[in-house]
Amino acid sequence: MQQQGEAAEKHNAAASSVLAAVFLTAVKLIVGLATNSLGILAEATHSGLDLVAALVTWFSVRISDQLPDREHPYGHGKIENLSAIFETLLLLATCGWIIYEAVARLLLRPEPVNATFWAFLVMILSIFVDFGRSRVLHRAAVKLTVRHWRRMRCTSARTSGARPWCSWGSSAC
Repeated sequence: MQQQGEAAEKHNAAASSVLAAVFLTAVKLIVGLATNSLGILAEATHSGLDLVAALVTWFSVRISDQLPDREHPYGHGKIENLSAIFETLLLLATCGWIIYEAVARLLLRPEPVNATFWAFLVMILSIFVDFGRSRVLHRAAVKLTVRHWRRMRCTSARTSGARPWCSWGSSAC
């Protein structure tokens, strides 16, 4: 039952990250195109890749929570590591595009930027949404890590015969 709660917690954190990324990508793209700001367009691209990464994370969390089967006797947890590698490659690709576009705009084709109230508003809004999203993800990670370490402590205590020392304050034993 506790594992179902952990799975739901991971799913909810991943789903909220997807929703935040959709919102931020749309707002930044609209304002970036309206103001012709490379900074905001870069942020829109970054948010778009955050959206892809959040979708990959959401998908991998769903897969990793599946029970072991004949083809995967140790479970499906490694897919989370593979998704992290994929997300890292996406960020590297984004960095490459931003560097290319920045150099091109500085040296080859300068373009004017129309810095408006909306440009500043979207960046401030982005800070608050990303801060909230990071808090949700951090809370979920801390809860899951604490539960994991409690289980490991109790498993170790059981194998060493020290169960009475382990059980106080922990429902995992």
